[in-house]
Amino acid sequence: MEIGRAPAAEAERVESVPFDGWAPEVLDVPSYLARLCLEGMPEPSAAGLRTLHRAHVGAIPYENLAIIAGRGVDLALPALQAKLVARRRGGYCFEHNLLFAAALERAGFAVTRLAGRVRLGAAFVRPRTHIVLLVSAGGRRWLADVGFGGEGPLEPIPLEHGRATRQDGWTYRLVCETSGWAWALQLLRHEGWVDLYGFTLDQQHPIDYVVANHFTSTHPISAFTRVATAQRTGPHVRWTMRGRRLTESEPDGTTRDQELEAGDLDGVLRGRFGIELDADELDAVCRRWPDQP
Repeated sequence: MEIGRAPAAEAERVESVPFDGWAPEVLDVPSYLARLCLEGMPEPSAAGLRTLHRAHVGAIPYENLAIIAGRGVDLALPALQAKLVARRRGGYCFEHNLLFAAALERAGFAVTRLAGRVRLGAAFVRPRTHIVLLVSAGGRRWLADVGFGGEGPLEPIPLEHGRATRQDGWTYRLVCETSGWAWALQLLRHEGWVDLYGFTLDQQHPIDYVVANHFTSTHPISAFTRVATAQRTGPHVRWTMRGRRLTESEPDGTTRDQELEAGDLDGVLRGRFGIELDADELDAVCRRWPDQP
């Protein structure tokens, strides 16, 4: 079910409502697994959840370049599959975690889709514009999030208060803030624990993400409409492109920065992030380069 196509004046911008219900049966499982370089779907166990989570994070980059190019974001599962799997592109949180949730359900996991507020030192309350997943596996509940980008977890994190979880060089923990219902995900940086985002256990519905996605992908105050971003996480290094700056980060806080010109963009996206823009999209992003911070 799709409604609300953009007017002709904005024909390249695409937004549609996800199916009525999540429709995981639409997912092309063999193609998704091939994208992740997995030979088969893992069992619906804690080990299987970790395998699928890590494989997704390692294979599919985080990026908002379709928004910067004026093409928008379609959250219908066939559109997500066409972009992130068939075209081997990346996406941002709604795209990653909606695709991942469908894969989890096809594998036999019980999944609840939630919403969070990004914090990252903000001095004000931000809107609920981040999707996270609550997954049951091995008799426990887990936070799964393959769509937070550069500082997101490589593996799921048990929904337990204060338990530090080390994932290669990175360490995370969940902190319960209100009677088991409100939580915060924290990352251990060299200066101490930092809130990445807060979330509650309220179940979300397709229309909730349509509204949030519309704001993040169209509103002029949204960073996603202003700053070209690509991120990729590895076991011991993370690469982040935000506007003109390419940053390589290590768990101990070491960073290396490089200033980029528009002419560097195609090579950096291909080499560092595995992102290949088509000619029109690359041209559209480069035209906005003078406005990048």
